[in-house]
Amino acid sequence: STSGMINYIKSSPDAKFIIATESGILHKMQQEVPHKILIPAPSKEDNSCACSECAFMKMNTLEKIYKCLLNEFPEVKLDRNLVDKARIPIEKMLQC
Repeated sequence: STSGMINYIKSSPDAKFIIATESGILHKMQQEVPHKILIPAPSKEDNSCACSECAFMKMNTLEKIYKCLLNEFPEVKLDRNLVDKARIPIEKMLQC
């Protein structure tokens, strides 16, 4: 979570951090810790992944999320192994 990253950076004695998140969030984080150096993680050279500018994340809106939760559509099916692996960081994030 963003707050988890900010809390970690605030409590760390280190001065520099490489951050893999969207640029808007990186800007907000920099405001929270102006005395630290936050370096955006580089994207792949072939531009197949750019964490700082994710076009797919920008396609999401509150209305689309609301309708998806309300109608349970579109259905997304994931392999149980992937679900179990994905649950680990989510549970860690919620422990904060």
